[in-house]
Amino acid sequence: MQVQHHNAHLPRSVQAQVARLVLQANLAYGESNSNGLTYVQRLKARKECREYLDQALTMEPESPAALGLLGRVEMDDGQLEKAHSLFNASLNSQPGQAQQYCNLGYWAMKSERPALAEEYFLRALECDRQSAAAFCGVAHAKRLQGQFDVAYLHYRKLLQTGSRLDSVYSGMLSCAQHLHIHKADAELAQDAIALLRKDGLPHQEIGRFVGAIVQQQYDLDNPNAEVMLDAAAEDELLILALQKTLMPNAAVEELVVMLRRAVMAEVAQTASLRDELQPLCLAIAEYADRTGYALAAEDDEERLAATINDSIVAQFAVREPQEALIGSLMISAMYGALFHQSFAMQLGQWNLVDWPLAMQPVMAASYYNRGEEEAIKQNFDEKAEELCLAKTDVPQAWPAWSQLAYRTETSLKSVMAQELGLNTHNLPATLRIIVCGAQSGQRAMELAQYLDDVEVIAVDESLANIAKATRMAQTLNMDNIVFWPWSIAQRFVADGHQVHWVEVGRLPSPAMTELSLAALVNTASVAGAVVHMHTGMAEQTTGDKQIRSLVQDHQLQPTRTSLRQLRRMVLANKHDASWNGLLQDDDFYSLGGCRDRWFRPQDASQLKELLALVRNEVEWKLVKARDEDGHSLATGPVQRQIQAEALGSEVQSLMGQNLSVYFQRRR
Repeated sequence: MQVQHHNAHLPRSVQAQVARLVLQANLAYGESNSNGLTYVQRLKARKECREYLDQALTMEPESPAALGLLGRVEMDDGQLEKAHSLFNASLNSQPGQAQQYCNLGYWAMKSERPALAEEYFLRALECDRQSAAAFCGVAHAKRLQGQFDVAYLHYRKLLQTGSRLDSVYSGMLSCAQHLHIHKADAELAQDAIALLRKDGLPHQEIGRFVGAIVQQQYDLDNPNAEVMLDAAAEDELLILALQKTLMPNAAVEELVVMLRRAVMAEVAQTASLRDELQPLCLAIAEYADRTGYALAAEDDEERLAATINDSIVAQFAVREPQEALIGSLMISAMYGALFHQSFAMQLGQWNLVDWPLAMQPVMAASYYNRGEEEAIKQNFDEKAEELCLAKTDVPQAWPAWSQLAYRTETSLKSVMAQELGLNTHNLPATLRIIVCGAQSGQRAMELAQYLDDVEVIAVDESLANIAKATRMAQTLNMDNIVFWPWSIAQRFVADGHQVHWVEVGRLPSPAMTELSLAALVNTASVAGAVVHMHTGMAEQTTGDKQIRSLVQDHQLQPTRTSLRQLRRMVLANKHDASWNGLLQDDDFYSLGGCRDRWFRPQDASQLKELLALVRNEVEWKLVKARDEDGHSLATGPVQRQIQAEALGSEVQSLMGQNLSVYFQRRR
């Protein structure tokens, strides 16, 4: 053990005072990173932390604890060089500190050098073999290097040893998206259950991971595999997955369809729904709603479902009590939205909380949420287009999501300064963001939730997306975001309103004939505004192109029937290589996703026009570019590619390269 003498010359009373100040600084620093406080409160705590550290360092300039903590504060404020110097100064004053090597590890990650970060975290573990922070740092560094399987095992170990940090769950969930599951594994199943049980995680992002585990557990690749209804009804992983995710897996969809049919067959035979089957029945109903009722049903099932709906109407007519309706409603909800049934008006006599607790998620999804969303749609002229549609053909919001991804709260000005290296001194207190093609709003709401200095305008051509996102924002008590159709956004910009950040999501479809995204961006952007866009386009698989040709040749309409028939055709030929790309895409497993990509595809000409706009180097400057994995690229080569494309070189085209690029308006 090495004895340190860095403060031996100081009187004990001074040493004690420095220790107290560092302790107070640590407490203030903890508050400054507390998710329970507002951003303004956290900034105030950060300021107090600095004041305590200044006092401590005035009394003891070489205090290793004070130097290290000040380094953390500087790093959080984006001052990476200052932070690096302070961490090293702390180690010079007191070598062998695991904490400072951890700090250097996080400094290296912030500097986008994950391999160096791993080295620092391993040094920290050499100093302290029990350091959970260092072990967690190794996991983060491995993940950033793309070693998802190794990082995943590190996160699992942390959870097994009692860590309950949000960043551990979030990191494990992030890695899970990249794992390939080839055999049944009890530990993986337990991991999936732990992630699905954890509130606040974006469970929608691990549907593929969970689906692969379910596929292996039920041996779905084996045509002779037997699935027992009672066993499935007791399978915690399956029920959690049905409640919380959408599994983009053809074999799992077939399993769900088979289980639903088995439930219906038993009900038809016994005229009752056993208590043991009710959790599975409710979970399938939630899942069916999430898919937009994409799940295929045989004619005899549809007839039975219709008979059950007729019986519910009769039960209302003779004024049977609520309890007598519950079993029938559970079965009905597996096949269609309760909001669309002829007895929907009678359901309105009860509030959501009047239903048994286990039924409330299904009742919310199948009835109450849809009612709220319909009320929101009435505020927009675009609602008129839906009035001539059958209830079941009204588009459903997509993508389906339930939780925002985990982020640390910050400000847009900090992001512009730290991530893009831009001068933010002359910017106003509140910045305005417009998200073009926000879809059902997850990304837009993450910007509004985690950036404390913004108001967000989210725009989409789907009224279903606008209604769902508005309802979700109201549920989250968010008052700094609005969701609009393009018509209102165009009027807003035409009235002279401008924005400081443009985020381009899903591109408008060819149906938006009166919209030029490039013209809107050009008019809406103030001098210094940032445009963040992607140079690739999704939804371009061979299967998509074949289906879009079928739609055009046969003049198909986006009804539930035609969408289900197109899906059935693909699933019937799932072993044909031409459908592989489509079957791998999340969109295929929801009628909303299928409708978007086949009947409202993204318009490539909108992206070409937008790229042509930002290629003008007099007006726009490329300030950052990232590849598909999120790694920063040198802007010089990308800029040369843009210039070559402007001169007509298709070989050098950015279109289709899946880069994430940030341009700043020069004037």
